[in-house]
Amino acid sequence: MTVARYTASTHPGRRRRRNEDAYVCDPPLFAIADGMGGAQAGELASQLAAESLQRSGGGGPAGEERVVSLIQAANRSVYERARDDASASGMGTTMTAALAGPDTVWIGHVGDSRAYLVRDHALEQLTEDHSLVAELMRSGRLSPEEAEAHPHRSVITRVLGTDPKVEVDAFPVESRPGDLFMICSDGLSSMVDDDTILELLEEHRGDLDAAAEALIAEANRRGGEDNVTVVLFEIASIDDTIEIPSAVSPGGAEALDEDTLGGLERVPAAWEPVPAPRRRLLRTRILLPLAGLLLAVAIGLGVFAATRANFVGADSHGRVAVYQGVPWDLPFGIRLYREVYASPLLAVQLSERERRRLFDHSLRGRAAAERLVRRYEQDVLP
Repeated sequence: MTVARYTASTHPGRRRRRNEDAYVCDPPLFAIADGMGGAQAGELASQLAAESLQRSGGGGPAGEERVVSLIQAANRSVYERARDDASASGMGTTMTAALAGPDTVWIGHVGDSRAYLVRDHALEQLTEDHSLVAELMRSGRLSPEEAEAHPHRSVITRVLGTDPKVEVDAFPVESRPGDLFMICSDGLSSMVDDDTILELLEEHRGDLDAAAEALIAEANRRGGEDNVTVVLFEIASIDDTIEIPSAVSPGGAEALDEDTLGGLERVPAAWEPVPAPRRRLLRTRILLPLAGLLLAVAIGLGVFAATRANFVGADSHGRVAVYQGVPWDLPFGIRLYREVYASPLLAVQLSERERRRLFDHSLRGRAAAERLVRRYEQDVLP
């Protein structure tokens, strides 16, 4: 078997000025790097990692040793540049790579970019995120629903470039004819749920370019909070006689032309409004103002706490930080906290135990929170 079709597409998203994602789409090697580090260091880190992979290429037998060595070489490229260039100090990048062999696709993974497999009309996430919320979920301290709204859901705990060597997750996936593999940055996976990803991939299965563009458009439609990059490749038999699953719904093309109601529409029902009993109306008139008063009190308490409390977290560049306020995100992007101190210490430089202790979101005074962070700086930073 071999790679029959492939494509890649990237977009800066709707909130970022620069695109810090980079990708490799050079069969049999495919990869995504998502940079971090502030200023332009994140963009530099991802480019260096992708260029290292491109230079090394996918030649030679595919296997665990090969895919790990490719990522370790990319890590050295980023680490040495950060060591020698003060303006790039602290930069890093995720990397998720796929190396397609005759009957196996080898996955190498560091960070929170992801690899997925579409097989038999089902989507499977192949990689585990190296992120703070993923650690908390695996330890049972956070539910998937809580993780989606966690203030520090973008903080990654393992990246390329911060140490001379990096721990790489590497594993094989036995491939079958018709398998569709997708690698994406978290700009897609954090904005679009798995069911919608699968729906769009199935809808555009016959045109991978259209599939990638549709995924990016959906991420941007839902807010486009981060850069979005998608790499797709499909496995076929050597003679390339795979029949591509049809994007037409059951019932044939004619069914699409029928002017009928879909599954999401509802048939309007005929009904007459029934006047509410007077007692119910009276109860509503009392409860609604009371609920509004309670909401106003809750918001007032939250604002008061936000001016007095502080907690330790990590910012969007992965640096340990002190925040004034409480660790709550309200609807419509309202945050009850603001950053008041950014440390040179990176979250990835801490052990998992240290991260659990530091990021427990205990509320402290400003001075106490900063003393705690500086204690870790003295222990960890050279």
